[in-house]
Amino acid sequence: MTTSGTPTQIQVEVDEATAQGMYVNMAIVSHTDTEFVLDFVFIQPQAPKAKVRSRIVTSPAHAKRFLAALQENIQRYEGKCGPIKIAGDTDKNANRYEGHYL
Repeated sequence: MTTSGTPTQIQVEVDEATAQGMYVNMAIVSHTDTEFVLDFVFIQPQAPKAKVRSRIVTSPAHAKRFLAALQENIQRYEGKCGPIKIAGDTDKNANRYEGHYL
């Protein structure tokens, strides 16, 4: 926000490699008194090792805003597409991922 109360427009640029995205199937979250660390990991089924594909280090306040934005988007998604099924759901007809559960 500017001092006049009107929102500031920010142009966000994304280079081509970043725009392609990176698939991950696990996240590890840790924190200290001053920051949160989010490690986004890819686990290959039946492989003994996993690889961190991206690490985000951010402030506690931004982590909380990120959580609120993610919760809001999940609610919108489920409102449109139905509930997201996760490991441990009791639906016997659900396709199970034969590997590591998130």
